Amino acid sequence: MKTQDYESNPLINRLPEHLKQFIKPQHYDDYTAINQAVWRYVMRKNVSYLSKVAHASYLEGLKQTGISINDIPNMYGMNRILKEIGWAAVAVDGFIPPNAFMEFQAYKVLVIASDIRQLEHIEYTPAPDIIHEGAGHAPIIANPEYAEYLRRFGEIGCKAISSARDYEMYEAIRLLSILKEAEDADPTAIAAVEKRVDDLQSNMGKLSEMAQIRNLHWWTVEYGLIGTLENPKIYGAGLLSSIGESAWCMTDAVKKIPYNINAAQQNFDITKPQPQLYVTPDFAYLSMVLEEFANNMGIRKGGIEGAEKLIESNAIGTIELTTGIQISGKFTNVIAFEGKPIYIQSEGPTALAYREKELVGHGKDYHAAGYGTALGNLKGVNLAIENMSPKDLNAYSISEGENVSLEFEGGIRVAGEIITGMRNLHGKIILISFKNCTVTHFDTVLFQPEWGIYDMAIGTQIVSAYSGPADYNSFDLITHVPSSKTIKSDRTPKKKALEQLYQQVRDARDSNQKIDTQAILNDLDQNHPSDWLLTLELLELNTIQNNNEMIEKAKQRLTNLTTQRPKVAHLISNGIELIN
Repeated sequence: MKTQDYESNPLINRLPEHLKQFIKPQHYDDYTAINQAVWRYVMRKNVSYLSKVAHASYLEGLKQTGISINDIPNMYGMNRILKEIGWAAVAVDGFIPPNAFMEFQAYKVLVIASDIRQLEHIEYTPAPDIIHEGAGHAPIIANPEYAEYLRRFGEIGCKAISSARDYEMYEAIRLLSILKEAEDADPTAIAAVEKRVDDLQSNMGKLSEMAQIRNLHWWTVEYGLIGTLENPKIYGAGLLSSIGESAWCMTDAVKKIPYNINAAQQNFDITKPQPQLYVTPDFAYLSMVLEEFANNMGIRKGGIEGAEKLIESNAIGTIELTTGIQISGKFTNVIAFEGKPIYIQSEGPTALAYREKELVGHGKDYHAAGYGTALGNLKGVNLAIENMSPKDLNAYSISEGENVSLEFEGGIRVAGEIITGMRNLHGKIILISFKNCTVTHFDTVLFQPEWGIYDMAIGTQIVSAYSGPADYNSFDLITHVPSSKTIKSDRTPKKKALEQLYQQVRDARDSNQKIDTQAILNDLDQNHPSDWLLTLELLELNTIQNNNEMIEKAKQRLTNLTTQRPKVAHLISNGIELIN
């Protein structure tokens, strides 16, 4: 990514390269006058309505973040303003993988899908767009307590372990959101992807950490309510950016539930209004539930359960031992004894690290064919190897040049000639290297002398297991190629002609100039009979200019459209209310 493609900001500058690969230029000039009118309608309606039902931080945040009601935000301007509250923003193409989305949050960077919903989806779109991200997420982070929740959520969430099915679900939902937002999408194609999503949803099995934490994210960050069950306020970005659902969610048709950790088990459908929503008493409570959930994640629990989660994920993950040494790779097997892991095995490129920094000489090229190590205590020895002093090591003949046979609890035996060892800053032994080494678990051979040097990571148990490498420089993570790309609107000559009409009205409003309203109304009737938003803009402009004759003609056209297009009647009515 070239630096000139997006506005620089200290927070963006420190993003790792594997996150920068998702950033794309905003291309502000690509927004049409119709896009600007859609933004303006939604924002005017939202500010009017949300002033009554949104958390107080929302309107205050709109002022602090400098988001305009009249103009789609420019990422350059947003970054200059967000910098003042310690955040930044970058443009991306639609949905990005959940771990990456969370990690951006951990770096205090909002990812903003820079496309904007089409006029026909003005109330709600399943695809992330700049209305959802810019008008929904950005204002609320001006609240320091909520902003810290968002950052902390990202920090914990990006370490959540996924299942192999999670990525399939991500790809299917991404494609479905793109098709549903595209103009003239093939209904057959949409139905096929909907079936794919439903099939996956029905066969996910036990929810992974990532699936659960995405549920928590959805029911708080995206669709959260705050206050009491009787009088909740909106703070979730999905509600703040949806003029349809922000009103719907306040009715009795939507069940209100006290927010708690059980929300992690409640799945959601991005393509439909939500039948229930969760209410948190305050922002501090969100953080309490997040910490409660994190206490049951592999990153904090480790152990056999954490190892098994990583094996099931079939993706790069990290296991950290009691000494702080970290093993990163794709794990394939764990051997347990009395419920505790005594051997862990990876396949393919594996790297060793300490404190998130790769150990020199122990990268993926050195451990290219996989890695395995014994864990736990030596049989009949109360003192763990990691805590042995040089004197203790000599007593057990664990020293350079010695041929030893180390038998661990549970039946793992390591026999070979010790080359050297390595200690961490606290003096704990973290690695012992052997040559001519054989490792067995009873009759099963786990390592043979002809495979080379055996580097045994030292630790009595697994204290942490999480998604991704310990040192992200250890692996080539710049590999993201989305299976589907956002479908751009087809700008036909007819569409361009309509855009020009919108631009005329926009220019006239900005400069307070008179305009030939009758000619535009005639053009709409003849060439764009179903368009309703431009007539509203004409009504507003003529109301400002006290042109009573054109006010009546615009109103008459809107009345006709209300009869012809009953599905947009309420949008027209809401627009007239805003003007009045």
